[in-house]
Amino acid sequence: MTSMKIFAGCALLLTVAAEHYHGYNNNNYGAHIPILRYENVNNGDGNYRYSYETGNGISAHESGSPRAPGPEGPAVTAEGGYSYRAPDGQQISLSYTADENGFHPTGSHIPTPPPIPEAILRSLEFNRQHPSSDNGNYNSGRYNNGYY
Repeated sequence: MTSMKIFAGCALLLTVAAEHYHGYNNNNYGAHIPILRYENVNNGDGNYRYSYETGNGISAHESGSPRAPGPEGPAVTAEGGYSYRAPDGQQISLSYTADENGFHPTGSHIPTPPPIPEAILRSLEFNRQHPSSDNGNYNSGRYNNGYY
């Protein structure tokens, strides 16, 4: 019953979206973009999958199932991805997993942090090889009369 409600809701949403785009097309605001492929499966037990592809090159897919233990029962672990062409012509593709540890995207367009400077790497290595014996406490001795 639940999967039927979800399917009906999705079908209604697609119909409204199609009418919305059709209205734009008639007013020269945009083109009608067909949905080429659509799948939505929900077994009602927490397992699901969906995918779609549109006429303008947008596609998405996701599947999930209750696997990870959570505070209120099994948490759903999902994996999926989507792709589209950006206004500058770049093809954007993103894959992801989502689990009890959060959302984990991967894609060539996602910015990455700059490399750690060599001086910082040397300092970290020195600290690793020469651990502090004072548990990290600051003790300037003569500058603060020995108080921490």
